[in-house]
Amino acid sequence: MDRARDGGGPIVRALGPGGFRLDDTTVLAAALLTVNEARAWNPPPLPELDEAALAAILDPAPEFVLVGTGDTLVRPPRVLVEALEARGIGLEPMDSRAAARAWGVLRSEGRQIAAALYPLDA
Repeated sequence: MDRARDGGGPIVRALGPGGFRLDDTTVLAAALLTVNEARAWNPPPLPELDEAALAAILDPAPEFVLVGTGDTLVRPPRVLVEALEARGIGLEPMDSRAAARAWGVLRSEGRQIAAALYPLDA
C-alpha cells in the first residue's frame, strides 16, 4: 500500500474487543463507514441484516459494501445480496479484521466504497 496516497475519509487505525479506533480519537463498537464519514451503528443480528440497516451508507450508491461480520466470516442473508445487486451495488463479506484492512487499502486507491463493521464479538 502506498501510504502517501490518501483516498480521504475515516481510516480504521486499530480494532479489538473494545471496538474500532478511527483516525486518532474516535472509538466505535460497530461502525458504518462512507468515503466522507464514520458513524456509530447498532447492527441487527447478522441473519437479520437488510437494506434498512445499511440505508445510511447506500446513498449515494457505493461501488460495493464491505461487511465485516465479526471475528469470523459469516455469509449475509441472500435476500440482502440480491437486493443490493439489483441496485448495482456489490457486497463483500469478510471477518471484521479483514474488512478493516481492506477498507484502508481500497480507500487509499480512491475507491468509492462503504463498510458496515460488526464488532469482533458479534
